Amino acid sequence: MSGRYRYWGIAFALAGTISFAFRPILIKLGYAAHPVSATTLLFLRMTLSLPFFLAMAWWMRGGGPISRRDWLGILGLGFLGYYFASLLDFLGLQYVPAGLGRLIMFLYPTLVVILSAVFLRKSATRKELAALAITYAGIALVLSERLGVAPEHRQFMFGAMLIFAAAMCYAVYLVTGSQLVMRVGSTRFTAYTMIVSTAPAVVQFFALEPVSALELPATLWWYVILLATACTVLPVFLVAEALKRIGANHFALIGALGPVTTVVADYALMQGALSAIQIVGGALVISGVLLVSVKRS
Repeated sequence: MSGRYRYWGIAFALAGTISFAFRPILIKLGYAAHPVSATTLLFLRMTLSLPFFLAMAWWMRGGGPISRRDWLGILGLGFLGYYFASLLDFLGLQYVPAGLGRLIMFLYPTLVVILSAVFLRKSATRKELAALAITYAGIALVLSERLGVAPEHRQFMFGAMLIFAAAMCYAVYLVTGSQLVMRVGSTRFTAYTMIVSTAPAVVQFFALEPVSALELPATLWWYVILLATACTVLPVFLVAEALKRIGANHFALIGALGPVTTVVADYALMQGALSAIQIVGGALVISGVLLVSVKRS
């Protein structure tokens, strides 16, 4: 493997991580720009990104036949891992700052360890148990200052629970879809599940919102276009190519920059500063997730 090939892999990993890190920022900017519902934002994100994933599916059409059982798996995982997880995340970000929301969502690798231990009988190692303890001690610190009976504290905790549920849905998607990805192929699987996840977002929008909900200011349209392209489609391609070039281990290290990027962007663009305790908690969360994600060679 040439050094140039690997350097491009690192560059793709950095670009993909940063692109994805700006997703909650754009969602929060959208909420701030205009009174828009999570249903409308999700509908626009999914429909605007759909043509790219249709093109990807067409490009990968020669990848071999897919069994009926695998198609059912794609349908179920597309609904759970992309539509429902995204819906919960969009709803939660109405009440939680972008940086804190990204830290909570970043818990999904630890949830994969827990789900694998419970349902797949994969015993957690000592390192993984230590990582779980560090991670959840960190998230306790992150949330500690928002505990209370005041309405704003209750709303914050409700939003945090929604985003945690989104992380759990994504973890279930990863655990149950691992074998399916191997049979179908990662790029094809991603394209198909993203296409599937668009359907419930469309049905939900037309069931709950009037068409006039799409009469939005130009600023919000720009946020949505960036959300669908730069923070949805682009990271999918970049991450897939980065994983191929540098492997999951090194990508996990670079991926830890995601929450840090979101926190810094949240502070710069929306004055979403973290307290000292929350910074310590965030560092513990990132450290614990890295312990889980990075495997010994």
